[in-house]
Amino acid sequence: MMNENKNIFVNKKILIYGLGKSGLSAFNFLKKYNDISLFDDNEKVELKNRSNNKFVSFKKIKKLKFDQIILSPGIDINKCKLKNFLKKNLKIIYTDLDVFYSFYKNQCITITGTNGKSTSCQLLYDVLKKQGLDVKLAGNIGYPILSIKNIKKKSIFVIEASSYQLDYSKLFASKYAAILNISSDHLERHKTLKNYISAKLKLIKNQKKDSIAFINKYDKYLQKEIKKKNYRNKIIKVETKLNNKIVNIFQNNYFFSKSNKENLAFVIEIAKKFIIKKNIFVKTIRSFKGLKYRQQIIFDNKKILVINDSKSTSYSSSIEILKNSTNIYWLLGGIPKKGDKFNLPKKYYKNIKCFIFGKRYKKFSIDLKNKIRLKKFSNLKHALNEVFIDIKKDHSYKKTILFSPAAASFDSFKNFEERGFYFDKIIKRYLDVK
Repeated sequence: MMNENKNIFVNKKILIYGLGKSGLSAFNFLKKYNDISLFDDNEKVELKNRSNNKFVSFKKIKKLKFDQIILSPGIDINKCKLKNFLKKNLKIIYTDLDVFYSFYKNQCITITGTNGKSTSCQLLYDVLKKQGLDVKLAGNIGYPILSIKNIKKKSIFVIEASSYQLDYSKLFASKYAAILNISSDHLERHKTLKNYISAKLKLIKNQKKDSIAFINKYDKYLQKEIKKKNYRNKIIKVETKLNNKIVNIFQNNYFFSKSNKENLAFVIEIAKKFIIKKNIFVKTIRSFKGLKYRQQIIFDNKKILVINDSKSTSYSSSIEILKNSTNIYWLLGGIPKKGDKFNLPKKYYKNIKCFIFGKRYKKFSIDLKNKIRLKKFSNLKHALNEVFIDIKKDHSYKKTILFSPAAASFDSFKNFEERGFYFDKIIKRYLDVK
């Protein structure tokens, strides 16, 4: 239910910085309560919205005084146009999660982690929805939390939270919180692994006494941090090593990979806190197909298996599938993550041929040299062409074409979805599909 009493985001002068999905939803949500100003580093965004007189110039902002600044997750304080202005006003920087928390006191289940957030959120949402609960899916999964409509007192929110959102948030607290795993990621933004872990841990540090946190029982970083401090909330260590007897109940091959077993384990544990009918739960898990471009099987016959894992933006997100596939033709490339390390055990090397695409191949080459057979190409199209030339030469065994870039997509694509769509499009030329 909405709560406007003594709300810090009512009758204030507010700057919204960054007009992507979350920034625009924050503007539309807050404009009826406040005096809003808008700014975006991209001048094209301003030109597109020029009819809106809320935009303020770079020079004018320095002369204005704001009560709050709502910062979009994509804005890096250290690299943006207003970096000096923001550093002077750190105390008044908030996020859309903070705004949501100030207006609503709904029950929230918030999930973060390096890998598996979106899949876990979608699966949990499906489970709760099939039980007939009024559940909303929001956050980093693609639905800004302030864009959600028809919110009732009984509405339950399943929220995907990124380290960027959590890092900037000051008020947000979640009744249920889950940290799936931690591995080196986003260091180009957080600078150090310690800072990255600290941003993730804010999710459970900010919880109230009657809240519950779920953490991976086997994650070394999380276990180390939990031992250091006494948290006021209850912490449940999730047994993520599900045995095959449990997985077999659901009759869904999607959950036989290590990473998806972990996602399933968290959903099982969180679901225990709600009234769940076993038959509906099993049926929902059994029918789950996964999300697009996340270890997605797009073709499978006797000769070739093709997996589109465009969502992979680091080595850690590709490792498990490299362990669980055979005769792999691995396509990777893009903008490598700072500090990312290739930790695949040596026994798997001989099973992989690597095809690196894009101009930023140097780090990949250094990391994989003398470990995995590799070739370099200027773009994905050329790399894929070489994959099929290579496959035609070898008629033995079934081949796995794995598109798991292990890097950010922004060198050639807007996002991982556009990259995944492009891969689907070009590979159809080589396969007997329409």
